[in-house]
Amino acid sequence: MGLLLFPVGSAPMTGDRMWHFAVSVFLVELYGNSLLLTAVYGLVVAGSVLLLGALIGDWVDKNARLKVAQTSLIVQNSSVILCGVILMIIFLFKTQLLTLYHGWLLTLCYILVITIANIANLASTATAITIQRDWIVVVAGEDRSKLADMNATIRRIDQLTNILAPMAVGQIMTFGSPMIGCGFISGWNLMSMCVEYLLLWKVYQKTPTLAHKSAKVEASELKQLNAKKESDMKPAEGVQLIIEKDVSGFEPQQEKEVGCAARIAEPFITFRDGWVAYYNQPVFLAGMGLAFLYMTVLGFDCITTGYAYTQGLSGSVLSLLMGASAVTGIMGTVAFTWLRRKCGLIRTGLISGVAQLACLILCAISVFMPGSPMDLTVSPFADISARLFENEPLPTIASPEPEMIFATGIPNLLNGSIAPVNSDPEMSPEPVPLISVSLLFAGVIAARVGLWSFDLTVTQLLQENVIESERGIINGVQNSMNYLLDLLHFIMVILAPNPEAFGLLVLISVSFVAMGHIMYFRFAQKSLGKQLFVCHTPDPKTAPDSSPPGNTSTV
Repeated sequence: MGLLLFPVGSAPMTGDRMWHFAVSVFLVELYGNSLLLTAVYGLVVAGSVLLLGALIGDWVDKNARLKVAQTSLIVQNSSVILCGVILMIIFLFKTQLLTLYHGWLLTLCYILVITIANIANLASTATAITIQRDWIVVVAGEDRSKLADMNATIRRIDQLTNILAPMAVGQIMTFGSPMIGCGFISGWNLMSMCVEYLLLWKVYQKTPTLAHKSAKVEASELKQLNAKKESDMKPAEGVQLIIEKDVSGFEPQQEKEVGCAARIAEPFITFRDGWVAYYNQPVFLAGMGLAFLYMTVLGFDCITTGYAYTQGLSGSVLSLLMGASAVTGIMGTVAFTWLRRKCGLIRTGLISGVAQLACLILCAISVFMPGSPMDLTVSPFADISARLFENEPLPTIASPEPEMIFATGIPNLLNGSIAPVNSDPEMSPEPVPLISVSLLFAGVIAARVGLWSFDLTVTQLLQENVIESERGIINGVQNSMNYLLDLLHFIMVILAPNPEAFGLLVLISVSFVAMGHIMYFRFAQKSLGKQLFVCHTPDPKTAPDSSPPGNTSTV
């Protein structure tokens, strides 16, 4: 039955990857090659998940599994389809829309596109929580080895779609047009929505346990559960027994009539209780450790890609590096399943963290190698302060050709302007040594093995140690934490956008990754005690190798 979950998970992953790649390109194309709309979209998405993650998770907990999965699936795909249609209309009639109501109608269309795209992202978050954090646990049952294999398989699919989906859309947009790309994505989501809906129904029918869901407990009861010591659990009890024990004493209560003020305050109370419940979880430190890994520029996002361009790497080289990154990510999923069988789940996280940090040392060394533009005598805020005091407008991107970027200048990471590499116009630009950037990307690519193994470790810890009635809200808050740290890393780049400061950002990123793994080490120390460094081979199906802190007798 687990095999049916893979196409259910892979189809939305493919659509998500295509849409997330394409929507940024569409917004840049629409707004005259400016990053403004893309930046607004990114800020809205991050802020929405940060504020609404707990509420989305609470909604997942309070409703039947099939209803949640079907609703989020329909809303997600319908939003993408509608957004694609609106974008096609804008591309077709942009000139006419500019003249209507002094351009306000076009501005309204931009707002509508960003709003609907944000709704699609929130629905995608709900889909990921219910399928990858809840359904998969129920389908795996008591077999933890099966759960680990299913998690690893889904992550491998995610790695492949992360490369293949943008490539497919990019080729369509290159040899066709953005409008054709919108039509293709809308058609893909329409087709995949029908297939996913049928597969969800089939999985639900063939897994009777999915129909039984523990009732969502009240906030006061949640606090009692979170305050309860996990050490009361018997050594032989597994994850499913934890769930049964925690919720067996609660019976669904009849709905009480509430006033208007109570209804208005309910989302805020849910938000507060969700974060409190997350803090009180036995795996809180492990989840925080994972979130801290998002505060980094050491990944294949627009920041690192922009820096690579300043160092003379071509687009074809970057695509090869991204492919190598996907390969090492898949290797990390394989390493996770092997290490978990040999050393247990918690120790797998420790080993993965050490491996990631060891590889990131190369990134730290690259900062001081020949070719690194790092210059501590240049203020990280020089670019911003100069523009503020001189009242210079922020220029838009002029879409320079890659050859011009490499030969004449550096694309500013904040606003896309071109800053001369050599301040003396009489001197010809010298080639930038590749030692520094080579070490940087070698470290980033190699670290993906430990990164994805660690990510899978924390994912399974949350799956196994969070009770069923809190599974949605806790994972929703975890998503909020991830987005919060990711948002902070973009703010860090905005404050220090010049290439001379990128080396400082690398060192800060390595420091945050180290802090995240220190948090995980503290969690492992509480969980395993003196047996922390005693590696043994547990029973892959029944051994409770992910016992929460305070329950060292189960290891």
